Amino acid sequence: MPSLIIEPLNTQHFIMDRDDRKRNKNIGKNFMCRLQCMFSHSSSSERLSLEDTQQWSQSLERLLESKYGLATFRSFLKSEYSDENIEFWLTCEDYKKIKSSFRMSSKAKKIYEQFIKAESPKEINIDYHTREQIKRNVKTPTMHCFDDAQKIVYGLMERDSYPRFLRSDIYRTLLENLAADTAKG
Repeated sequence: MPSLIIEPLNTQHFIMDRDDRKRNKNIGKNFMCRLQCMFSHSSSSERLSLEDTQQWSQSLERLLESKYGLATFRSFLKSEYSDENIEFWLTCEDYKKIKSSFRMSSKAKKIYEQFIKAESPKEINIDYHTREQIKRNVKTPTMHCFDDAQKIVYGLMERDSYPRFLRSDIYRTLLENLAADTAKG
């Protein structure tokens, strides 16, 4: 009697595995198409390639330097409802480019309200000391007033989100599909 119960479960499991692989392959293809469309104005030399995609696994820095890598990583984080860290990091990178002291002051307050303040909409995970230091810095902002928090967030992404991304179906399927396309010629 137990073998009758186990057999249908094993068959069912095999069918689910096959269906999951097919679905993942389609997810990867669809995701590749969305990435290509997002950057369709790019020349053919800037298209998503297997080699570039493989290089994303070398470091978080390498991943974030690639426009496709950044877009893929952001999509992955959004799918996990954990995109506040990358959004904060990118916002800080933009903030550092501001030249006008008036714009810097305004932007610093917005960043504080959105990411730093306790219970803020996209509150990042930083320690109390750093949060309080930023609260003081925002009163007379400089281009470096978020540097400590940005380093903490980068470290969190590097130790947590980035390794999960490398193991994710999105990344693995993207690699498999690019490898298959490369093999076809």
